Amino acid sequence: MSEILIVEDHPVVAEGLQKLLADNKICTTCPVAVSGKECLNMLNNYVPEIIFLDINLPDVSGIDLCETILKEHKSIKIIALSSFGSRSFIEKIIDNGASGYLVKNSDSEDILAAIDTVKKGEIYYCPTSRNILKNKSNDGVPILTRRELEVLKLISDGLTNNEIAEKIFISPLTVDSHRKNLLTKFGARNTALLVKTAMQQGLI
Repeated sequence: MSEILIVEDHPVVAEGLQKLLADNKICTTCPVAVSGKECLNMLNNYVPEIIFLDINLPDVSGIDLCETILKEHKSIKIIALSSFGSRSFIEKIIDNGASGYLVKNSDSEDILAAIDTVKKGEIYYCPTSRNILKNKSNDGVPILTRRELEVLKLISDGLTNNEIAEKIFISPLTVDSHRKNLLTKFGARNTALLVKTAMQQGLI
């Protein structure tokens, strides 16, 4: 049995992982944190062997959270979860200490292989992420979620985080998380460069 924490704000994904881990007798009771803050609070009393970490959390970038966790708990193996594949996201979270990368539509064999691999001290890349890292053409236009594209267009209109939050009915913290994710995806140092690059690539 392994001690595993799931950090994921989408119930369907979290429950699916819990069932898979229980069915394969890897983890009988896997706690779930739905935000970065809740995750850090839980780690004060419970230090798991492995964390499945969603990259796009409502209150913080999972990429930043990965680095924060490992500063305090170097023994934890972190497997990143993402609903999309982006070269910059994969490289950044591995640079920040993650031991694996899975897209959320990975099949059960990939998820179980990720657990086995990171427990051996090796880095696991799911087939999708391996293809992305091999494919140099992926350095072009990044894959954006519907919400990210919506936030990107509002950023290009010059709206602040608070104005965007009010317009699309989400919290300013969530907007800030989307903004940071967009900067990472585009490899942009600041918002001006983000907008310029997105315009050059025909996204806005």
